[in-house]
Amino acid sequence: MTIRDPIREGLAAGWKVLDASLIESPRTLEADVVIVGTGAGGGIAAEIMTAAGFDVILVEEGPLRSTHDFRMLEAEAYPQLYQESAARKTRDKAINILQGRCVGGSTTVNWASSFRTPAATLAFWRERYGLTEYTPEALQPWFEMVERRLGIGPWERAPNMNNALLRSGATALGIPVGEIRRNVRDCWNLGYCGMGCPTGAKQSMLVTTIPTALGRGATLIHHLRAQRLLSAGARIDALECQPIQADGIHPRQTAVTLRARHFVLAAGAIGTPALLLRSNLPDPYSLTGRRTFLHPTVIAAGQFAKAVHGHAGAPQSLYSDHFLEQYPIDGPLGFKLEVPPLHPVLFSTTLQGFAAEHAEAMRGFAHTHAQLALLRDGFHPESHGGRVELRADGTPVLDYPLNEPIWEGARRALLTMAEIQFAAGAIRVLPVHEQCRGYANWGEAKEGIARLPMKPLLTRVVSAHVMGGAAMSASAETGLTSPDGSLRHVDNVSVFDGSVFPTSIGSNPQLSIYAITARNASILTSRMTGRPAPPLA
Repeated sequence: MTIRDPIREGLAAGWKVLDASLIESPRTLEADVVIVGTGAGGGIAAEIMTAAGFDVILVEEGPLRSTHDFRMLEAEAYPQLYQESAARKTRDKAINILQGRCVGGSTTVNWASSFRTPAATLAFWRERYGLTEYTPEALQPWFEMVERRLGIGPWERAPNMNNALLRSGATALGIPVGEIRRNVRDCWNLGYCGMGCPTGAKQSMLVTTIPTALGRGATLIHHLRAQRLLSAGARIDALECQPIQADGIHPRQTAVTLRARHFVLAAGAIGTPALLLRSNLPDPYSLTGRRTFLHPTVIAAGQFAKAVHGHAGAPQSLYSDHFLEQYPIDGPLGFKLEVPPLHPVLFSTTLQGFAAEHAEAMRGFAHTHAQLALLRDGFHPESHGGRVELRADGTPVLDYPLNEPIWEGARRALLTMAEIQFAAGAIRVLPVHEQCRGYANWGEAKEGIARLPMKPLLTRVVSAHVMGGAAMSASAETGLTSPDGSLRHVDNVSVFDGSVFPTSIGSNPQLSIYAITARNASILTSRMTGRPAPPLA
C-alpha cells in the first residue's frame, strides 16, 4: 500500500511554510486571523476559517515532522514531538504530563481514542456554569461533523492482548466493558501511535485539517513561540513571538510580530493560560490558569505466564466506565479504566524500583499487561485542580496539589485494577508505587494496597489530559471565556482548546475539543463574515 505524506506533497507544491529557526532578522506579518497552536483546536479552527476565505497564519512552537519522519523510535519521538521530551512534570514533580509539541499537537502523538463528552459532564456544566446550550442534543451535529471528517468510528479488529486482558478480567467480575472508537482510516494496527503514525492512518490534524488549510493559502510558521499579546485599548493589536532554535529548546534573539483582526488561542490548557499570563490582560476575578484539571492517572502492571506484547496492535480499543457511574458526579472521584501501550522507554521510566529490582521487572516486559485508571477531577466540592504559573523565564509550570479525594480514589482504583488483573489470570500484580514489591494473589493485594501510603512521589501519577485554566461560563465571575469561547475583557481573542473546559471531562478529550471548537469557530466565522460558516471538508 502506498503511504501518502500530504505535508511533503504540499511543501513540494509551494505551500507557505516558514521555519522560524532560520529567521535572521525582525519580521512583521499580517493576516485576518492568527491561530496559536496546531493541535485539536487550532487545526479545526484553521480548516473552518480558511473555508470562509480568511487569510490565516498558524503558529506552532514545535517542529514540523510528517508521516515519513516517524520511525517508531522512542529516542527520536519523545524529544522531537513532546513537551519537555515527554518529561513535563508538575511543580512538585509528582505528576508526569504527556503533551504533544509539534505540528498537529497532541493529535499527532495520542493513541486515537475518541469519546464524545459524557452527558453527566455536560449536565454539570449546565447546572454549575450556566452553559445551557451544551446539551448532548445541541452538540450532536458538531460531533457528527467532526466524526465524518476524521474517520472516527468503531475499531473493527480484534483487540490486542493488552486490551483483551482488561475485558477478560472485567467480564469475569461482571464489570461491563465497551469498545473505543478511533480516528483512523486504513490502519495498519502497528501500535506505535504515540510516536507519530508512520502510515498516515491516524486522522490527526497533521494529515487532515492542517494540509487543507495550507492548501487554501494559510501560512504555517513552526519553531515559533507565542510570547505575548499586545493590546491597544480593548483590542489586541499584535502577537509578539520569539523564534526557537532547531534544537527546540533555546530561543533566538529575533522578534516576529504578527498582526491580525482576530486572534485564536489553541496552545493547550497549559500553553494558552501561560500566554495570557505573559500578556497581562484584564482579569478582574483572577481566573487565568486557575482550576486547571488533569485526569490524575494511576497504573497497575500485571505479570502473565503468556506473552502479552503490549507494544503491538492498536494501543487502546476497550474501556470501562463502570466506576465512573457508581457514584454521583460530585461524590467520590470515579475513574475510567483503559490500558496504555507498552514501549520500553515509557515502561521503564514509569515503573518503580531501582537497580536489580528494576532490571528484573524489565525482563518481564513482554509478559506485562498494564491498566490505567483516569480519575475524574473537578466535580467534588474539594476538587480545586491546579494552577498554571510562570517560571522566572516566562515558561509555564502547573502546580497541582494532590488532595485526599484524589488519594481516596487512587486507592480504590489500584484495588480495582489488581482484582481485574488477577481475575484475568495474572500470576503477579504490581501497582506502580515506590513501596510496592508486588502481590501473588488477590487477598494479598487487597491487604497490601490498603496499607500503601498514598503520597506524592510514592504513588506514581501520570496524565495525558490537561483541561481548564481559561474556563467557559455564563458568568464573568467563574469564566474567563464566554460560552462561545470568546475571551472576556478584550474584543478580538477566542480560546479554542481544552482550556475552556470548566472541569475535566472524564474521558479522553480530543473529540470534545474537536466538536466544541467546530461549534465555536463556526459562531466566530459567522460573526466576522455575516454568513453561515462552511462545514468541515
